[in-house]
Parts: sequence; C-alpha cells; structure tokens
Amino acid sequence: MSKNILLTGGSGFIGKKLTTLLINHGYSVSILSRTERKPSKDITYYKWDIENNYIDETSVLKADYIIHLAGEGIATKKWSRKRKKEIIDSREKPIELIYSVLNKNNKSLDAFISASAVGIYGVFTSENICNEETPAANDFLGETCQKWETATESIKSLGIRTVIIRTGLVLGKGDGFLKKLTPLFKYSFGSIIGTGKQYMPWIHIDDLCSIYLLAITNTNMNGPFNAAVTDNTNNAVFSKALAKVYNHSLWLPKVPSFVIKLIMGEMSNIVLTGQRVSSQKIENAGFKFKYSNLEPALISCIK
Repeated sequence: MSKNILLTGGSGFIGKKLTTLLINHGYSVSILSRTERKPSKDITYYKWDIENNYIDETSVLKADYIIHLAGEGIATKKWSRKRKKEIIDSREKPIELIYSVLNKNNKSLDAFISASAVGIYGVFTSENICNEETPAANDFLGETCQKWETATESIKSLGIRTVIIRTGLVLGKGDGFLKKLTPLFKYSFGSIIGTGKQYMPWIHIDDLCSIYLLAITNTNMNGPFNAAVTDNTNNAVFSKALAKVYNHSLWLPKVPSFVIKLIMGEMSNIVLTGQRVSSQKIENAGFKFKYSNLEPALISCIK
C-alpha cells in the first residue's frame, strides 16, 4: 500500500506542482481544503477551517507524512497591523491544529515537513552569504519565519522527524513570482528596481518540489535547509536576464526606491533589499539542482 502524504496549501502554485510529482512517485495524496471538494482519481480532499479551529481528523490519522505549505501571501496586501497578524496566524495556527490531533490520538508520522522562507535572515542587503546557522532577523519577515519555524517544535517534541524548507523566490510557469513581472518584460517595460544591488535568492519550482521529495526519502534530513541557488543574482542581474530572454535590452531608467516605498509602504523592503544564501547544506544531503543558472531557468518558465 502506498504511503499517504497530507498537504496544507495543496491547491496553491507550489502545492499543485508538488502533488503531481508525489503522485508520479507512487504516493497517495490528501489535501486539506477550506471548501468541500469531490475526490479525484489520485487525490482525497478533507475539510478544515483554521479560524474556527476545525480539521477533519481523519486526514491526519491516515497520513504517513504531512507537508505544510499553507500561508497568506506575503506580498498580496499592504502590511497593516491586521495583515501582519493574518500572515503569522496563517502559518502558526495550522501547525497548532495538526499538533492537537497528533497529540490527542498518540499518532506518529514518518516526517513533518514545513515550508519557511529565506526571509528569516532579514530585509537588508549584504555581501554575506547566509546559512542555516545565521540568526533570524528582528524585522517583520525574520520574526514571521522564526515564529513559523518555532511552531514546528511542538511536532518535533512528539518524536517526529521535522524538516524545514527555507524557500527563495520561486520561478515557475504561469504563476508565482514571475506572474506580475513577465507582462512588463515581455513588452519591454521592465526595469531595475531601486539600486539593483539587492540580492534575489531564487529557485526553480521543479527543484523546489524535488527538495520536498528528498525530505521525504532522506531520513537523515532534520531541521532547516535553504532552498535557493547560491549565486550572485541581484535585481540588476535578474532584470537584465529576464529582458534578454524576451530578446531585448533594458531601456527604461531604474525605478527609484522612494517610488516603491510610496506604493508599497513597509512591504517595499521585500523588493528593495535582499541577501545571498548558501545551498551547501541541501547539496550535502544529496540534492543536485536541475536549474543552477538563471537564464535557462527563466527560459523554461516563459517559453
């Protein structure tokens, strides 16, 4: 009988791609959904309602692995005090709910794998390369990711192998980080943002999903792992590469930082700043990037 993997956030950009990969590798997949959905040939859906502290316990009790991808989008709305709370709660509360079911039923798992983000290292630009031992920053992104990861300690306390995937900017076709950028660059209206020196740690969605698969199969994986290519991609490098893929050069001037700040407020930090991260730990775990060069990765996403 195939192992069952329960996904939170399974209907999102990463979740859809990961679901296909898992099914292709012989796993059965369950997805937690806020709405009633009919099962398909390969996927079973279970209801949950985080705000009302409800989850269909069967989903957890039949799972061999749980992958936690759910979370409100960091950049979809301005960071009001209310929005910040929504962002944090949407990452912490699902883990608390899952823990309550595991603990109450004395249920174990082969592994609990949670998303996180390289934003844990903070919103400032530095030449330093952050690894998994780099302390969390005191800004909003750093604190959000730290709370997200700290919430998994309850799962770990049950003796369950717990893995955290600190994700960079995800490049994929038709969705994700590139969705808003590609129309601008396709019609030659793309430009460098701010100084252009801010680093943009990125990963192709195929590689990210393969890292989650490795976290399932490699029982030696524990704790946090950076999921981003270690290179020198900053906003200027990225913008020029994306323009090149569309067969043109950048011609518009840089978008001044103050304009981005006026439009986005505090949230502008996520596009005006950025650090490099190390992928050494995940590579030491046996992972090999399919896409380690930016231009081929971009081409695969837009062609």
